[in-house]
Amino acid sequence: MEEKIAQLQAEKLELENKFLDPDFLKSKDYLEIQKKYNKISEIIETYQKLKELQKQIRENKELISKNEDEELVNLAISDNFQKELEEKKITSKLNNLLDDFWGIKKEEINRIFLEIRAGTGGDEAALFAGDLFEMYQKFLSRKKFDFKIISESKNELGGYKEIILEVNGRNIFELFKYESGVHRVQRVPLTEKSGRVHTSTATVAIVPVYKDVELKIDDKDLETTFLRSSGPGGQNVNKLETAVRIKHLPTGITVTCQSERYQHQNREKALEILKTKLYQLELEKQAKDISLNRKQQIGTGERAEKIRTYNFPQDRITDHRLNKSFSNISRILNGELEIILQEFEKQQNSV
Repeated sequence: MEEKIAQLQAEKLELENKFLDPDFLKSKDYLEIQKKYNKISEIIETYQKLKELQKQIRENKELISKNEDEELVNLAISDNFQKELEEKKITSKLNNLLDDFWGIKKEEINRIFLEIRAGTGGDEAALFAGDLFEMYQKFLSRKKFDFKIISESKNELGGYKEIILEVNGRNIFELFKYESGVHRVQRVPLTEKSGRVHTSTATVAIVPVYKDVELKIDDKDLETTFLRSSGPGGQNVNKLETAVRIKHLPTGITVTCQSERYQHQNREKALEILKTKLYQLELEKQAKDISLNRKQQIGTGERAEKIRTYNFPQDRITDHRLNKSFSNISRILNGELEIILQEFEKQQNSV
């Protein structure tokens, strides 16, 4: 990006010199050049705003690390939280401006893998993961997106330790990309006898499937295990080892598939998911450390790391990135997720 900005700064200077020529102001190209100049100016101004914001964030972090005044440190932490949200929005805007200037069209991603896992909180976390699955399932059904369960692991109470969906639909990644992270729930669990409110978490990861991905994987880097399916699938369930688990040894990524009837079909699907994840790592330049990539997307699952809180006693859902709360939890958990998703679109368009 630095090279692109430097190139635009040089081009802006050339155009400014042209504007000094009175004859150029009368030329037929003037209006088109003026539009181009305005676009370049907006890009450079956005870039400068981003650099200034990043400088302030660095200064805050330095203050936090070196200062012993607790009140001052807390203020700096709070300020950085807001600044980092603003940094993400400005970065997104800058990337869009650059893509538009050079005529780069973003790839429309119409297929994703949606992964939900229980975090901290034991059985209650698994039950909450099940609630999230039902919310997404109802939303996808209402919007007529195609989806199917690739892999699932339930606990004794009917919650999910893990469930992975394959979802197909027009621009589905753009719609769901903000769901990645730690979702926190505050409520009285079904297993709680004294009526105390507990806090538990579940993690959500949205893995985009890119078109025309060519990625070769060496067989010696794979550890394949065959196991019995644990979900719907016909008479062979729990009798034949049709489910497949593949571990990529260099990165530690493990993928399980049990959605297909036959073993070879599950193996092909598992390999496809694995290739998608490896390709994503390559794009993010983080293939050296899989734990770093997972932490960036969904955190460690600890209660303090959250993107959204579902507070049942107060009947509200708070999205901490939007810094906004939404009432009527049951309505949203019943599949009316667009109430929240549309807010991200509004903020994106307002930058």
